[in-house]
Amino acid sequence: MGAALFAGGVGELTDRFDGFIVDQWSVIHDGQRLYPAATGVLAELKARGKRIVLLSNSGRRAAFNRKRLAEMGLDLGLLDAVVTSGEAAWQALRRRAGPPFDTLGRRCLLFTIGGDLGVVDGLGLELVDDPERADFVFATGLEIPPRTLDDYRRLVEPAAARGVPMICSNPDKVAPVGDRLAISPGTIAQVYEELGGSVRYIGKPYQPIYAACFEALADIPRPRIVAIGDSMEHDVKGANDAGIAACFVLGGIHAADFPAGAGRVEHAGEVEQLALRYGARPDLVLERFVW
Repeated sequence: MGAALFAGGVGELTDRFDGFIVDQWSVIHDGQRLYPAATGVLAELKARGKRIVLLSNSGRRAAFNRKRLAEMGLDLGLLDAVVTSGEAAWQALRRRAGPPFDTLGRRCLLFTIGGDLGVVDGLGLELVDDPERADFVFATGLEIPPRTLDDYRRLVEPAAARGVPMICSNPDKVAPVGDRLAISPGTIAQVYEELGGSVRYIGKPYQPIYAACFEALADIPRPRIVAIGDSMEHDVKGANDAGIAACFVLGGIHAADFPAGAGRVEHAGEVEQLALRYGARPDLVLERFVW
């Protein structure tokens, strides 16, 4: 693996790229507040005629994410598209074209957050609480707390034993919420697989989610597109597999691996170790999403 190039800011990428696929958590906000520099970076890109797609493993639908970003103070006019794994999952469940969607029943054991039922609106599903009655499990969000991971494990064990499939619309295992990391649906999906259950993941790094991004960037050649994100497993690996450049942001879910005060030499070594761990290859590295 060649060494990734460290960049001082996104401004150094503008001569090389015209399309920017940007993650949200740990890149433009911390799950609660926009980072101070984020709006300025997006505005500078837009002023230079760059196209911007926000690509998120959020298990919620695109409209919910747009509303939440607006509430945080982001000018949605800076984005050309908002693509979420939750929206892609909803569309797949609506169309039911191809496995496993074409054989799913209608009784759904739903894991969501904040009582959000928008993830199943209009799908004609019967929501059930009993895993013995479920035709499939749909993991869009976890509420930890008040539940624990063991609570969710107990809920899914009977379904896994029956061979019931799970649809996971957020492959992330953790996500930042303020200054902490919260357990995300990818973790319970991993538990489900360990219990012998089958999981269909929708989102990064799995390639179908990138189709919507490329549609929004249809006139831009792939070598002129870069994906920017903080997850080596999802953002960087997903970009690699999609055939586009990957820019890794240090200060996200891997922040503990990059202590303050360490220099670029130390950071470069840790980036290489992370990349090897996840079979990924970052082309560029940013300490933070700044101009």
